[in-house]
Amino acid sequence: MSLGRLVLLTLVAMIAFASNSLLCRVALRETEIDAASFTTVRLLSGALMLWLMLALRGQQRNHSGSWPSALALFAYAALFSFAYIDLAAGTGALILFGSVQATMIGYGLYTGERFTALKWLGLFLALGGLAGLVLPGLTAPPLFASILMAGAGIAWGVYSLRGKGAGDPSLATAGNFIRSIPFALLLAALGWGGGMLNADLPGVLWAVASGALASALGYWIWYTALPHLSATNAATVQLSAPVIAAIAGVVLLDELLSLRLLLASAAILGGIALVIQQRAR
Repeated sequence: MSLGRLVLLTLVAMIAFASNSLLCRVALRETEIDAASFTTVRLLSGALMLWLMLALRGQQRNHSGSWPSALALFAYAALFSFAYIDLAAGTGALILFGSVQATMIGYGLYTGERFTALKWLGLFLALGGLAGLVLPGLTAPPLFASILMAGAGIAWGVYSLRGKGAGDPSLATAGNFIRSIPFALLLAALGWGGGMLNADLPGVLWAVASGALASALGYWIWYTALPHLSATNAATVQLSAPVIAAIAGVVLLDELLSLRLLLASAAILGGIALVIQQRAR
């Protein structure tokens, strides 16, 4: 793969990842769709898109993915949607990304990975940034929504860790999206039974865009570029996703770019970058 194509695919993938935050936030803020409906439509449309892409390529999804991974994917998507009822796009993306990386770094420690002093410094810097972001104050994000988003990040971290030995990532992702449908339908049924299910056409279209384009197509593009990136470069480039989401949230959604968010972003992303670079060395 040429360098130009690799850069383009990577940039498109990062924009797609950041777009999930924007699409969810817009749908829940500007339309009548509720979080449960958004999650269900997102997963259904993502599964359909991935199934169509596999069919067009003549690939079979037999034995791809797993039920535990599908459950982790569903937990991420559901918690993500409910968190964005109250969180700004950039803040949510930052909490999500920090929680994902903290989960994966924590797993490395649990399995016996040795940390240098600089890696410990980076880890504490990142965790301190997360803590500083959600501490009570005038510009603090809602605590419960922040906890939900942290849970989404942990679920995505578990999903990512499970995916390391799952074989072809495109096939595994398609299989997991398809397996997530029963969980999504159960969530929709619970919402309908509680009288909380609500949707309109604009909300459904935003959810389809999140599922079919930003999620399914975004993951497919990312997995196309991933084999041509080193593990360190792949981890480092993902630092751009919450930055893109924060900038887009300010420009497109008129969200506030507070000093707290700027300082927390510097601490979280800088700390994680330090851990990643020390791992590479």
